[in-house]
Amino acid sequence: MSLNFPLLLVIAVFVCGLLALLDLVFLAPRRRAAITSYQGSVSQPDGVVVEKLNKEPLLVEYGKSFFPVLFIVLVLRSFLVEPFQIPSGSMKPTLDVGDFILVNKFSYGIRLPVIDKKVIEVGDPQRGDVMVFRFPSDPSVNYIKRVVGLPGDQIRYTADKRLFVNGESIAEQLVGSEPGTLGSAELYKEKLGVAEHLIRKEMSRYRAAPDRSWTVPAGHYFMMGDNRDNSNDSRFWDDPSIPKDLLGMVPDKNIVGKAFAVWMSWPEPKLSHLPNFSRVGLIK
Repeated sequence: MSLNFPLLLVIAVFVCGLLALLDLVFLAPRRRAAITSYQGSVSQPDGVVVEKLNKEPLLVEYGKSFFPVLFIVLVLRSFLVEPFQIPSGSMKPTLDVGDFILVNKFSYGIRLPVIDKKVIEVGDPQRGDVMVFRFPSDPSVNYIKRVVGLPGDQIRYTADKRLFVNGESIAEQLVGSEPGTLGSAELYKEKLGVAEHLIRKEMSRYRAAPDRSWTVPAGHYFMMGDNRDNSNDSRFWDDPSIPKDLLGMVPDKNIVGKAFAVWMSWPEPKLSHLPNFSRVGLIK
């Protein structure tokens, strides 16, 4: 069972705010009235008694203390920046397992927390953006991939692992190699839109039938991982509950935000393997 953290945060802010309001409107005036009445009934008021009469109920005290903190967290997380940790290697070499990233929540529009309804248009995803989104088949799970196809685009991925967008081959340049799952993997510099980044291919591995093509519907996006042969992305999603023409596509309503920076890496969260900051920087 996965916890709906945004919902819990909204409930916590509401409850704490309600307690603070209850104290402001009803309880605090009663305490002041009780103190005034006591002070008028004795010649020398006892400070201990006054302090006791002025004491807030414990629940109200906690509510008022936590409210500003939780409210700030809610605003930051819902409308400005949200942190995530990378759980897999599907975005290598751009992002690695254990990278802690920051996601811009307003790049693609201001959305209400929990219901995720867009209320203010700001911008749309651009080809080449690294984007966090809710997995179409299970919206409780967040995915991170690169935007390859925009609404209306024709996407083709060939048997020799070349990417075509609207009939044009995406430029790539071999820059090196490294160990792979079945031999060596090759690293290429690829340019999608204005984004120039590295991708990784294992030429001896192919997960799906070669030479496939897709048409991106309006209001949807086609996503791929930079680790092209080790990424569960739009090329491979299969869900019988989703219409065939939308299969593999990410609807606009599932967008979380644009990933823009790595601020820490901690592949193995334990004392023997401390976090490091060698990968800190902007995401290309």
